[in-house]
Amino acid sequence: MQRRNAIKNLSLAFGGLVSLPSWASGWTPESIGTTSNLPFDDEALLGEIVETIIPETSTPGAKSLKVHQFALRMINDCYGEAAQKNLKDGLKATEALAQQTYQKSFTALDSNQKKALFTQMLNSSDTTSKTFANTIKRLTIQGYTNSEFYMVNVIKFNMAPGFYHGCVPVKA
Repeated sequence: MQRRNAIKNLSLAFGGLVSLPSWASGWTPESIGTTSNLPFDDEALLGEIVETIIPETSTPGAKSLKVHQFALRMINDCYGEAAQKNLKDGLKATEALAQQTYQKSFTALDSNQKKALFTQMLNSSDTTSKTFANTIKRLTIQGYTNSEFYMVNVIKFNMAPGFYHGCVPVKA
């Protein structure tokens, strides 16, 4: 009886090992799915907001590292309905505040105006704007510091630090 279980388990393990490479290499952005169900304009607006938080200088900015897509994925996959609603409401509030303050769309503002508007949202008494701004700021920093660029070029992360040297002469 144990022999049958052993053969069954070995055959399952072997089948899994054989199919693992094709399964792992078959992942594409299309097979994983879209990052959000937001309209393109809202995704572009979020890209401008994260670029306001971490602008492009001599290093890439948050928008060029696609941190806005990271934030969208986190909110859609890891946060609840309240955060998803807050994202949509916050994007509308950002656009409305830009129209009210500067009579322009947020994407048409210059960098100083965007920074002032976002700071105004962070210090706002409106809970929707403040929660949205704090959430996006936190996710932007998290996404940027977890990006490949930051890990490799800024903190010089090594996947496997140090090396194993098996044959080393030992002094007696």
